Amino acid sequence: MNDGQLIYFDFNQKSSTLLIFFFNAVVFSFILLRRAYFEDQKESKWLGLFILLCGLYVCPFMLGYAGWYAVKSYREFLFFVPFQQLFLIGPVLYFYTRSLLDNNFKLTNKQLLHFIPAALYFLYSFIVFITDKLILDEFYFYADGRDKDLDFWYQFTGLISMLAYLSLCLFYYRNYRKYIAQEVSYAAEITFNWIRNFLLAFTLILLLRILFFVINPEWAEFGRKYWFYLSFSIICMYIIIEGYTNSLTIKTYRKSSLNIPLDDVIRLQTETEGNTENDPVDLEKWKQEIENIIKKRKIHTNPQLTLNDVALELGTNRNLISIAINQGFNMNFNDYINSKRIETVIENIERGNHIEKTLLGIALESGFNSKSTFNRSFKKHTSLTPRQYIEKNNL
Repeated sequence: MNDGQLIYFDFNQKSSTLLIFFFNAVVFSFILLRRAYFEDQKESKWLGLFILLCGLYVCPFMLGYAGWYAVKSYREFLFFVPFQQLFLIGPVLYFYTRSLLDNNFKLTNKQLLHFIPAALYFLYSFIVFITDKLILDEFYFYADGRDKDLDFWYQFTGLISMLAYLSLCLFYYRNYRKYIAQEVSYAAEITFNWIRNFLLAFTLILLLRILFFVINPEWAEFGRKYWFYLSFSIICMYIIIEGYTNSLTIKTYRKSSLNIPLDDVIRLQTETEGNTENDPVDLEKWKQEIENIIKKRKIHTNPQLTLNDVALELGTNRNLISIAINQGFNMNFNDYINSKRIETVIENIERGNHIEKTLLGIALESGFNSKSTFNRSFKKHTSLTPRQYIEKNNL
């Protein structure tokens, strides 16, 4: 193969497998970006951008295995187009996470600072192009014949950037989950397990990236890099499929989500933890107050019950009720209310109501929103499934 030979695309095992992923990434990113535009789904915009960046990430190696680096005109195209936007992947990941967890999220001027490293790398790539192609008309920056996207300094700092943003996303998600478990009785509906799986998948990608740094630090050499890019493509295909499926059900989450900015969630979570440690509370008194109102008013059967609702019923503040439940019952608010719902379900079962009604019907009347949440809570509080409980107690 020489520079004068025209090669369109050498379809071999390596280039073809990466091409399959690249094609899917382009198609699904287009679908998600289109949905973001026509249906005003800001989270679809960020997910579409993330998937597109992942598709571009494999381009140098996909096209390299297809023979493009062996043809001068193609090689220069690969040299001067910054396919691997390592400084952009992290911020897009972060804003996707925030847009899912925060109904109020909007990109502000201050948040544009996250894109400065990516903008500087764009500027650097542009200077390289202008210098080598228009000013000198010969390779100066590319005198070594290696793609700048694959330089060790860029790959290493890009990895650090992605690790930093992954840590930031995990921080927000962890605090979000802790907060909703303390605030609402329907936490299972808005936990966004997809975000957890998405972040775990991205963590696996970065761990593989670190592993291949150790195995073959000369990243500009193709060597054994195919196995990393194949693993990357497989994991990203999971992200594409699950992310697209999640985007179809996002309206269900939006109806139940807390209408509170994510930064306020973190602040309130910190305040609650601080008050839990420092504020003296008459636990026995407030435990009894909470038990009484649940017994008399059956407020736990409200599927949208929140900590604020209980505080208003008792004429006090949310922090005091949160402390009373956490310390008095050794449970968060969500688990405590679900335990009361389970008690109500068991009372109905012991009366024989499950013979006339379905278990799901009894669960919904007791305050649960879904069959899966009911089954999970029942087993958590009794160590048995509902059917096992009925059989064990001859009901």
